[in-house]
Amino acid sequence: MKYIIIGAGPGGYELAAMLARQSHEVTLIERDSLGGTCLNRGCIPTKVMAHAAALARTPAHASDYGIEISATAVDFSKLCARRDEVVATLRSGVEMLLSAVDIVHGEARFVAAKTVEVNGERYTADRVVIATGSTSASLPVPGAEFAISSDGLLSLDTVPASLAIICGGVIGMEFASIFAALGSKVTVIEYFKEVLPQFDKDIAKRVRQAMASAGVTFVTGASVTAIEPGIVHYQSGNKEGAVEASVVAMAVGRRPNLPEGLDVAGVAVERGAIVVDKATMRTSAHGVYAIGDVNGLCMLAHAASAQARIVASEEVVADVVPSVVFTHPEAAMVGLTEQQCKEAGRGVRTAKVPFRGNGKAVTIGATDGLVKLIADAETREILGCQIVGPHAADLIEEIAIAMANGLTVNAIARTIHPHPTLCEILAAAADML
Repeated sequence: MKYIIIGAGPGGYELAAMLARQSHEVTLIERDSLGGTCLNRGCIPTKVMAHAAALARTPAHASDYGIEISATAVDFSKLCARRDEVVATLRSGVEMLLSAVDIVHGEARFVAAKTVEVNGERYTADRVVIATGSTSASLPVPGAEFAISSDGLLSLDTVPASLAIICGGVIGMEFASIFAALGSKVTVIEYFKEVLPQFDKDIAKRVRQAMASAGVTFVTGASVTAIEPGIVHYQSGNKEGAVEASVVAMAVGRRPNLPEGLDVAGVAVERGAIVVDKATMRTSAHGVYAIGDVNGLCMLAHAASAQARIVASEEVVADVVPSVVFTHPEAAMVGLTEQQCKEAGRGVRTAKVPFRGNGKAVTIGATDGLVKLIADAETREILGCQIVGPHAADLIEEIAIAMANGLTVNAIARTIHPHPTLCEILAAAADML
């Protein structure tokens, strides 16, 4: 069977490689660099910077253990070079993975349901998969053009003396944590009363308080009204305020990249995203699929990869998707929040276990954190989990595996966890339920 895949982000290039292994003929169309936003301007470069931020915090932490390290000096140009090197290395790996795939560079537009045009040449296939990702969104306020996007933050050649970040969601909080550690005076302006609105408030509050202790200033419950060069104006209740900064960044989320000609192809769009059947990723047009950010179901790279596996007819549990915020401390979640459970009328039991009681956390001096485990009050089915603390990104996967396989909290409680490790805190939470 012949496939056309539009977009070479995680969903697109992984699907192309899978289909090629299945002996399908695959044409992969990409207008920019292989790897998409995740590899080139998102997940990977920001994690290089997050690691640098962690190293910048090392001197203060090391002194607690009798190891004196001279004051941190940030060579930002060297950090940027390292970041670019990592991206280039991984991009070359993607190129090797796609050795059996026909790669076409250019902008694709539909001219029929299963026909696209690129650089004046037409391509037709039995199936077309749209994996065009998303781009940074912006607030429709006066002066929005004076704010840079997350792409702009990755293009800075110096660490700004001060940085105002509009929105305390995942992207904004990660950059706030990074640049604060690198020496910026950071202010986060958030519309809601609490940052990270997808988390339960008690978890989000702990992240905010920890970052505030590290020097980040938060203005919550504030609606941005206008932006001037170096100034963000906002309204909070009946009060007006302003934040001055050498750099203003907009981190208000992302919007799907819709290829041209979807109407010609018969692909339905609602609320700015392509409509798909969640079980198959099929669009309203026969033989046309859409995966990743462009369908708006879940704007995470690993969700796109899972959806790619669905199109390739591989088995995957696509409705259990862990989400991670690489701040300091890290935050992670999977499943429902306590509030969502209550709104759905589910009777639940919750367990909260602080990291300060965990032997490994105490030994490494990382006791600022909490695990919150949520289970059905009667069946003991795990409904959700949220973690803020050291290695939250790694710990959440144990709960994701349990949820994806229908395990109860009993399965975690009766499984031996090695000592001393951070994962013991999950067993402790399960024991409480």
